[in-house]
Amino acid sequence: MSYEHFSSYYDLLMEHVEYEDWLRYMERILLEHNVKVTNVLDLGCGTGELLLLMNQNGWQTTGVDLSEEMLSVAQTKLNEAGVSPQLYHGDMSELPPLGLYDVITIFCDSLNYLDDEEAVKRTFFHCYKQLKPGGLLLFDVHSPAKIKAFDGAVFADAAKEVSYIWTSFAGEEPLSIEHELTFFGLTKNGYYERVEELHKERTFEPEIYKLWLKDAGFSTIQITADF
Repeated sequence: MSYEHFSSYYDLLMEHVEYEDWLRYMERILLEHNVKVTNVLDLGCGTGELLLLMNQNGWQTTGVDLSEEMLSVAQTKLNEAGVSPQLYHGDMSELPPLGLYDVITIFCDSLNYLDDEEAVKRTFFHCYKQLKPGGLLLFDVHSPAKIKAFDGAVFADAAKEVSYIWTSFAGEEPLSIEHELTFFGLTKNGYYERVEELHKERTFEPEIYKLWLKDAGFSTIQITADF
């Protein structure tokens, strides 16, 4: 499931996301593993907030996202900031050869949008093939406990530019969740437009992820909590 109408409101609704924390997390892990960075591949790059920070950090960046709408927002935002990263439309589980990278990132639960076990395995395989020797894959996923906690949750907010109702319920697959999103966005003519989307996420037990990473070729695997 890719973001469609949600892309127009994503940055407004995600103002609380601490993208700077992701950058500091990267810097800390890279220092711990003594990885010198020149280029980064960001999968599920969304509207480009992290790409912008990475570029400001002096790194060459490439972004991939399944949503053309999100990439369009990212392109405009980055161009306005004087940044011209490479952006590709595509599925991370079917990642074509784009080059070799010091670091590949999949942040903000983007990997959870792959609800098929084989898709996750293919993503790990493609990432391994496109990392330089000693390079790192950094990603986050919802824990099983968080996925379960989503079931029955309702989130809502009313603001001038966009209001929303967000309802979550258990999906059909184990450790999966479905989010029904209803947005009321302010249009240029002063009216509110109602838009509905369904987003599905799935996670797996940490040991399963470790097994799949090892099968893909990764040798040093570290699991941490959030910031």
